[in-house]
Amino acid sequence: MNISLHTFLVVCPLVFLAGLVDAIGGGGGLISLPAFLIAGLPPHAAIATNKISSPFGTALATYRFAKAKLINLKLAAPAVVAAICGSFIGAQISLRVPEHILSYVLMVILPISAFLVLNKKLFNDEGSEEITLNRRTYLTATIAAFIVGCYDGFYGPGTGTFLIIAFTVFAHLNIQTANAQAKVINLTTNLTALAIFLYNGQGVLSLGLASAACNMLGGYIGAGLVMKNGSKIARPSIVFVLFLLALKALGVY
Repeated sequence: MNISLHTFLVVCPLVFLAGLVDAIGGGGGLISLPAFLIAGLPPHAAIATNKISSPFGTALATYRFAKAKLINLKLAAPAVVAAICGSFIGAQISLRVPEHILSYVLMVILPISAFLVLNKKLFNDEGSEEITLNRRTYLTATIAAFIVGCYDGFYGPGTGTFLIIAFTVFAHLNIQTANAQAKVINLTTNLTALAIFLYNGQGVLSLGLASAACNMLGGYIGAGLVMKNGSKIARPSIVFVLFLLALKALGVY
């Protein structure tokens, strides 16, 4: 696939914004994937290229949680296995969906994902920091990892948020502890889906790596901003990018 300078000029600023938004308010994936679609990449290539840049920030966050000893390896192990299976299936399904149908599917999934990610009422931060390793916790982690893994393999944005919701609502963990477990699973689903897409010849490596650098720079700057309400930037930014994507889909530009 030939990538022009115009593509970089469209994608890189938007992916930088995605990193900024993700660091201060969450939901960066709802900007980064549409950025590739707005730039004119076909759906399969857009999803694959987005996954090239995604693991970098997730890996850094996972390392920080691991260093703080917030990741429970006994709980993470079966969840990671389930996540690999789910992401593998989701990516295979995505690759088998024709491009024109996938375009319509993404147009439906995007606003739904945005609503769920931005709806903070779905989060429950009254859970415990301690993880009780019982049947309920293992089932929650394994089932959530498989289902959300399928979603991440097929599409992606909002994966971490959906995992956090599952852990806080069903496993009764607080957001910080839930986030730590979610990052391990999210990194696994990212890498699994990326491997499948690259094996099938999807994704633009040069654009993906440039996007990764922009995303990490945005995340670094966003993490340094002292903001009490990150949604003041996150919500309008996501809505704006989805609006641009809608115009693109309607053939306005």
